[in-house]
Amino acid sequence: MTATQIPHLRKTKTSSQLIVNGEPFLMLSAELHNSTLSSARYMRDDKIWENMRAMHCNTLLGSISWEQIEPEEGRFDFSNLDEIILDARKHDMKLILLWFGTYKNALSTYVPAWVKKDVKRFPRAHVSEAGAKMRTEEYVSPFCEAGWTADAKAFGTLMRHLKEFDSAHSTVIMVQVENETGIMGDSRDRSKLANQKFAQPVPKDLVEGLQARKNPHPDFVKRFPSISQAKAGEHTWKDVFGVENLINAEEIFMADAISRYVEKVAAAGKAEYPIPLYANVWLNFDDPSALDLTDVPVVVGGGATAGVYPSGGPCPHTMDVWKVNAPSLDFIAPDLYFHDYESTCKNYRHDDQVFFIPEQRRDEKGVRRVWLAYGTYLALGCSPFGADSESAEVSALTKHYKLIHSVRKQILDAQANRPEDMMGFFFDEWKEGEKVKEKSWTKKMGDFEVIVDRAFVFGKPGPAAGIVIHQGDGRFLCVGWGFNVYFKSTNPKSTFTGILHAEEKEVNPETCELSTVKILGGDETRSGGFLIMPNEDPDYGGFPIAVTIPSRTMIAECWAYSIEEDEDDF
Repeated sequence: MTATQIPHLRKTKTSSQLIVNGEPFLMLSAELHNSTLSSARYMRDDKIWENMRAMHCNTLLGSISWEQIEPEEGRFDFSNLDEIILDARKHDMKLILLWFGTYKNALSTYVPAWVKKDVKRFPRAHVSEAGAKMRTEEYVSPFCEAGWTADAKAFGTLMRHLKEFDSAHSTVIMVQVENETGIMGDSRDRSKLANQKFAQPVPKDLVEGLQARKNPHPDFVKRFPSISQAKAGEHTWKDVFGVENLINAEEIFMADAISRYVEKVAAAGKAEYPIPLYANVWLNFDDPSALDLTDVPVVVGGGATAGVYPSGGPCPHTMDVWKVNAPSLDFIAPDLYFHDYESTCKNYRHDDQVFFIPEQRRDEKGVRRVWLAYGTYLALGCSPFGADSESAEVSALTKHYKLIHSVRKQILDAQANRPEDMMGFFFDEWKEGEKVKEKSWTKKMGDFEVIVDRAFVFGKPGPAAGIVIHQGDGRFLCVGWGFNVYFKSTNPKSTFTGILHAEEKEVNPETCELSTVKILGGDETRSGGFLIMPNEDPDYGGFPIAVTIPSRTMIAECWAYSIEEDEDDF
């Protein structure tokens, strides 16, 4: 198989798309619970495949652990994985495998027993507790060459097996290398080997690599504005990264070590079967007030200090270290639960990086945000975690993914060729008594500024989600529910902008071809003022006239127009 026949990323205008079986593929993905994929029998007996298909998922993320495939050193067992892949094909489902190798959630709990028990060959990291008491972590030190050598061997063997077993089918379309790396409980490993490394100068290749970055992440620049002045191979970690705060230097020290470790593993896999590889990240926060923590404690938000969140993982301010050290990774992907959704999208789309969300909330509040990720930030996919323990009848994914699937070709076309002509958005549940004016979603598309507000009703406004795609010449495809779309001409000479014509559409879910159901006018466009994409059950608030009809297909097209007038026309 050639590189263009297996799953791969293809450059687009401002990002990349995932190509599967020769065609662009929009992942409507979900991540399974950690242990679900460990048993093909469980997947079958509990009807997991059928339930996830009923949610309109086309891709599942699930773990493949080192301890399961290499229970004894040098003896590999892929029998369960092969059953999983065969069952995925039967249900027309793609897979993203999560390699739980040395690291999973800042621990080494998924390594085989022969690794766990041999601390001489695979030494542990040590952290300093209060009172400078040293504590041993269940965490293989990233400075352990035997660790990355054994992990790389196992991962390379896995990828070779995937090539032999699956390359003709492309059931497995991507692989995540490790899971939420970093060290917890301290800002760095304080083992003897780590202490020796920390006392040495910053590696020359790291300093030169960072200095050569043409567009470093703003958070890195903010923390380390003097990187250009560092002397490669001479200055210490404290000199370069810790003048103001030693913890910053210790975190970069760990990012350097862990990213090099992960690169050894990823490179071994890439050499065997070069499908897309990525690493995910447990995010930090600088300002707790920026988190969305309604009814949950701050601790779930990630942490403000390295070691409270995993120190050394690819957070926005350390991501450049990973970019320098781990070229075998195609991108870095954020696990996005309680951070501001749009800010995180921007952080991980920086420098036109490929964007994918491997974990996020599965509730309605979380899932309605995927429209923003797909529509504005060109996501390959978004993956609500633990979706398999809900039935499709109650899952938020079912409604959202069904509609997105029906217009996937239109979304993929705009993502690749006209990203400037598409915008995704959402509105959360209306807060009674809210005095702050709700922001509109706006974007210039063609000759118009497109303005999206929450749909007006006489009663309580509902939540909303959707995408608007400009298809050229003032023609707009509107998909979703609960919003109004206004148009404002960008021509300074325009004296009037309105809707020329609007139609409700239905779609063939297999071909994505649209056909007209009815012409929209009057109340549905406020007589040409704006297009209403109503909720399924608009609240009339006791008003006796039903001026807003409930949503039906949730798809419409409208044509915006503007006119110019001179003094003679008045």
